[in-house]
Amino acid sequence: MCRPPYLKACRADLALTLFFFQRSDLNPQPPTPSRLWCLGRGTTQQTPPHSYAMDSHSPNGSPASKRRKLNRDQPTDDVTSAHETENIGSKTLNRWISPPASRRRRSATPEVSTPRVQAQHEQWINTEQTLVTTATPGLVQGEDRDDEKRCVEFIASPIQLTSIKDLAREQNADAVGLGDILGDPMIKECWNFNYLFDVEFVVNKLDADVRNLVMMKIIHGFWKREDERRIELLEMAERYPNVELISAYIPDPFGTHHSKMLILLRHDDTAQVVIHTANMIIRDWQNMTQSVWRSPLLPLQSPGTGPTGSQNKSQPFPIGSGERFKVDLFNYLNAYEKKCRRLTDQLVAYDFSSIRAAFIGSAPSRQKPSEATPWKQTSWGWLGAREILCTVPIVPVDDSKAALETCSAPNVVMQTSSIATLGQLPTWLTHLQSILGHCSTPSPATGEMAPASGFFAKRTPSISKAKMEPPTFNIIFPTADEIRRSLDGYSCGSSIHTKLQSWQQQKQLEYLRPMLCHWQSSRSRDGHGREAHRGRAAPHIKTYIRFSTAEHETMDWAMVTSANLSKQAWGEMENKKGEVWIQSYECGVVVWPDLFAASGPDQGKVVMVPVFGKDLPTIEDVGGEVVPEMGGATKVVGFRMPYNLPLEPYGDEEVPWCATAAHTEPDWKGRAWGGY
Repeated sequence: MCRPPYLKACRADLALTLFFFQRSDLNPQPPTPSRLWCLGRGTTQQTPPHSYAMDSHSPNGSPASKRRKLNRDQPTDDVTSAHETENIGSKTLNRWISPPASRRRRSATPEVSTPRVQAQHEQWINTEQTLVTTATPGLVQGEDRDDEKRCVEFIASPIQLTSIKDLAREQNADAVGLGDILGDPMIKECWNFNYLFDVEFVVNKLDADVRNLVMMKIIHGFWKREDERRIELLEMAERYPNVELISAYIPDPFGTHHSKMLILLRHDDTAQVVIHTANMIIRDWQNMTQSVWRSPLLPLQSPGTGPTGSQNKSQPFPIGSGERFKVDLFNYLNAYEKKCRRLTDQLVAYDFSSIRAAFIGSAPSRQKPSEATPWKQTSWGWLGAREILCTVPIVPVDDSKAALETCSAPNVVMQTSSIATLGQLPTWLTHLQSILGHCSTPSPATGEMAPASGFFAKRTPSISKAKMEPPTFNIIFPTADEIRRSLDGYSCGSSIHTKLQSWQQQKQLEYLRPMLCHWQSSRSRDGHGREAHRGRAAPHIKTYIRFSTAEHETMDWAMVTSANLSKQAWGEMENKKGEVWIQSYECGVVVWPDLFAASGPDQGKVVMVPVFGKDLPTIEDVGGEVVPEMGGATKVVGFRMPYNLPLEPYGDEEVPWCATAAHTEPDWKGRAWGGY
C-alpha cells in the first residue's frame, strides 16, 4: 500500500530527529590534515599525514569511529556485497551528539570544503628548495617574498579510480568505493542516474543509521511497461519505501539511458555532483576499472547572488567555470522534462563557483549546428565537445624554436569499453577525430571565442597554430587474452563490447587496427614503463585524453565520460537537413591545466601530468625539474592514469575482445566462453 507523502515526511522527520541525537560524527566541516615545512624558519608544523573520507573529529581531536581513512595502508572501501553490509554500523547508535547545523539559508556563503578538493598536502623539497603544496586557495608564504617565486604547487588528480577488491592495498592507494561516496550520514537525498541497478546493493552502501531515511531517486531508461528489466527493477524497489523510480523517455530503439551520475543533497545545506563510469551493480564496483569525479561540497548561495541555472547573453559564463557547469547541468536535467523538476528547484539555490571542470553530455535530440548558440543553450555530443575543446588553450610545454623542431606530435588516446558499429568506411570516426583534435580557435557555431575573464583568462599561445602538428590517434581496447587473464576472467567480458562477425564489421576492423593498443602494456609488466596497477582489472572506464607529445609526459586536456565510441552517444554526422541525431543519454567532465591557474597577470605556468598508483603528483612526475623563472607559482596538476604507459600496439594477428563470439581457450579460472 502506498503511504501518503505527508505521512512519509512526518515519519522521516521524527526518525531523523532521533538519529541526530545518537550520532557523534556529523560535523559538516571536515578537517584538512597537512604537512608543512615553513620556508626559512626551520620549524615544522604537522598534522596527521592521512585524511578522512567525509569525516569529522570528535571534540577531543580523535577521529570518529565511523569514518574510514584514505591512505596507502588501508583501502577506502572493502567492496563488500550487498548481503555483507546489512548489519554494519549498529554499534554507533549509543553515541550522543549536538544537532546538525540549521537548515535555513545562511546570510553569507559558508566556507565548505571536502577532504579531496580542499585538503592541503604540503612538502618541502630540500634538493630543489621548493615549496610543494596542493592547497587550492593559495600558497603558504615564507618570511622572504623571494621564496614565493620558488614555489611549486602540486594538485591532486581531479579524477579518482575506484578500489579493486582483489588487488593489494598499496595498489588501491587514493582509490574510492561506492561506500565512500554514499556512506556519509549527512546525505538526505540522492538522485541516482544510471543504466543498470541493483537496488539492494545501492541502498546497503548508504550509512546504516540513515539507510531508511535517505530519499533515493533512481533515474533509469526502461520506460516500456513490458520491459523485463523495468519489471525486475520495480520488484526490487518495492522493498524500500524511500526508493522512487523515475523512467527517462527514450524515443529511439537503439538509444539507452547510459549516464552515470549522482547528485547528493545534504543536511548541512550543501550539495555534491558525482560523475562516474560504473553501473550500480556489484560487479562494476569490485574488480573492474572505473573512475569518479566529485565536485567540492557546494554551499547555498548568498541571497540575491549567483546564477539561477540559465545563461546570460550579455555576459555569458566562460566554459570551465562553475557557473557555466551549473548552466550546462541544468540544461541536461531539463532534457528529462518535468521528471527532474524537484531536483532543479532545490539545486538552483546552491553555489557552483568552486567547480573547475566543463560538463559534457548527450540527450536524445536533433540539433542543428548552424543554429547553435552556446550562450543560450547547451549542445550535446560531438557538437558540445567541439564547443568545449575550442576554448582549451594548447600551449607547448617548451615553445622554444629548438624544442619545436624536435618535438613529437600530440597524441589523442581514446579508451572505451565498447566500440559500436561505426560503418565500413572511417568517415564518422575521422569526423570525431577532427573534433578531438580541435584546439583554442574560434567556435564554428558563433565565430567567437568563449568569453573568459579573471580566473579563467586564457593566455595567448606563443606560437602560431600553423606550427603545431596535428595529433595522432590511438584506441585502447582489450584483447581476448587480456580478458582471460583479468581478475574476473571471462565473466567481465559481458560488460565490454564490439562485434567482428559481419563483413561490415571486418571492414571496420581494418581501419581501426593501426590505432588499436592493449589495455595492459607488456612493457610496463616488464618494468620498462609506468604502471597504473589496473592491468588485470578489466576496463569499464571511458577516457579521452590529449597528450602534448607522443612521449605522454604532459596533457593538454582529459575527459572522463560514460560515452563509448558510438554514434548513439556522440551523434551522427549532419544529415541532409543539417541535423545531428543523438539517441542516448550520456554525461562526463572535461578538465585542462588552465582551469587551475591563479587569477591575475602572474598566473605562472600550469601543467597536467599523468600520475600512476596515486593521485598526488610529485617532483619526479615532472622529470625532477622545477621551473622558477616562469613567474608566480608553477602548478602541477595530476591526472590518475587507469592504464599503463607507454602504449603497446596490437600484433598483426591480434583482434579486440568480442563478447558475441565463442572462446574455447579457458580463462585463468578454467572456464570457456560460449558467446551470446
